[in-house]
Amino acid sequence: MECGKAAAEIPAAAETAAGSAPDFMIHGVMKYTIGGQELWVTTTTVGLLVITVMLILLAFMAKRTMERASDVPETFQNILETGVEMLEGMTRGILGKNGRRFASYIGTIFLVILFCNLSGLLGLRAPTADFGVTFLLGMVTFGIVQYQGIKNRGVRHFTSLFQPISLLFPINLIGEAANPISISLRLFANLLSGVIIMGLWYGMMPVFANIGIPAALHVYCDLFSGCIQTYVFCMLTMVYINDKME
Repeated sequence: MECGKAAAEIPAAAETAAGSAPDFMIHGVMKYTIGGQELWVTTTTVGLLVITVMLILLAFMAKRTMERASDVPETFQNILETGVEMLEGMTRGILGKNGRRFASYIGTIFLVILFCNLSGLLGLRAPTADFGVTFLLGMVTFGIVQYQGIKNRGVRHFTSLFQPISLLFPINLIGEAANPISISLRLFANLLSGVIIMGLWYGMMPVFANIGIPAALHVYCDLFSGCIQTYVFCMLTMVYINDKME
């Protein structure tokens, strides 16, 4: 949801002589008012709702499958077990013995970001192409990192900002505060670039060029780039957490 008209009433692309201009903006879908403040359900909100429903259904299917797990697993059970093994290997490789503690969080954000990144294949505007979404993910990671730093280091979590010399405190502080911004901007910018590329192609190319060729672009912009950026976000999250572990 976006506040105010400015965020939601982004005009649709103007009509040109050759047809519609490229459109890769966030648009308002429905407006309502709470306490005199106008709020909007946007295309980002719709995408997140669709992805949330998909993940809930996937969770119920996974739960039922594992409750009926057998020694001769079916295809879906094999996929689930392989995914869990890969998650455990990934978290253990970065966090060592602490990997199991954070496997649930890393697995959750991995699925959320992956489904958001791949939603372009379903005709949705990827929610991760909205900085409001990626920044929130970055801030959640930042909160966990700071909590682990205080929990494991105590006062040294703050005094380490003055090391190796006190003059470096401003630089250390900026570096610490820049972590959530950097990982959120990296994810946002890569996904937005894919949205812009596809918007330019569909908006500016003739009709016959939209047969077949866009499939290859979707493979790169949505599938390949989406999977890579999901992995990078989770890996950086684990690196930041591991940096605060003793």
